Amino acid sequence: MARSATAHLWTGMLMVAVLLVWVALPWFLSRSAIDILVFTGIYTIAGLGVSFLLGQCGIVSLAQSGFYGIGAYATAYGTTVLGLPIPVCIVLGMLVSAVIAAAVGVPVLRLSGHFLALATLALAIIAHVLFLELEWITGGTLGIGGIPRISLFGFTFATPFRFYYLVWPSAFALLLAYSLLLRSRTGIALRAMRDAPAAAAVAGIPIASLKVRIFVLSAAVGAFAGSLFAHYVSFISVDSFAIDRAIGFLLIAVLGGVRSIPGTIAGALFVTAAPNYLSRLGDIHPLLFALALIVAVIFLPGGFGGFMANLGAKLSSGGRRPSAPAGG
Repeated sequence: MARSATAHLWTGMLMVAVLLVWVALPWFLSRSAIDILVFTGIYTIAGLGVSFLLGQCGIVSLAQSGFYGIGAYATAYGTTVLGLPIPVCIVLGMLVSAVIAAAVGVPVLRLSGHFLALATLALAIIAHVLFLELEWITGGTLGIGGIPRISLFGFTFATPFRFYYLVWPSAFALLLAYSLLLRSRTGIALRAMRDAPAAAAVAGIPIASLKVRIFVLSAAVGAFAGSLFAHYVSFISVDSFAIDRAIGFLLIAVLGGVRSIPGTIAGALFVTAAPNYLSRLGDIHPLLFALALIVAVIFLPGGFGGFMANLGAKLSSGGRRPSAPAGG
């Protein structure tokens, strides 16, 4: 009992320390470093949906860049052309993405394995082509500029410093929501579907509809991230939603640890910061980033989330290896 109370105390102190560091961090960093952290927050939100799909449903989704783009274009077109309020446009982008995800999810999610991955990749390619061809909405190769900054109660998030305090509370709120979802009856059903699909089907869990609902949720979250991206950079074009963005979101999920929600932050930070700093080394930086990915996959097979979980277990046990169960 005493050991459990001590562990909870240390956990609470650690969370308070992390919160204080998070609040104070922008005050001690350069504008470029804060900019990287803002993009890390945006990519954390988008990657969270992919991580949840992969870790809880076993769905390899490469379609997130399409929903990310829908959210961005919806809020860009709505605010600059239609003159709608920013919150309305953000919600509209999420709703459009949710409807499209529900429509395509029913047939696509009947597939499995490599065929499912290829189908979601095809969705990302189709979305990119549509973003290019629907010039009357997207601006085509010229893109859409003049996207207004987000304002709340007269406070405009016009700088990386200010936007940091918008995107990260949003990311933390979604991380908390996903954690609560995992602890709910739906989370239990998801784990049953993931670990024993045949038994889950016998138990009456609607596997097909559950997959579609999580896919829809992931799409809406991706659209929300795209909306934040559009209002942060104030200009978007089709290059921002190419296939490499879809691969990047999948990398965030894999590197973070597909079953580790906090690990998504570490994965997003790696995918955002590593290319930025390696680009200072010249044209060789793509090769160096590829080598860094190989090293991360080899030495961190459970992702950053798995590494942090193992480290926490070692610290809580005083560095002792857990004893094997009797008879095992």
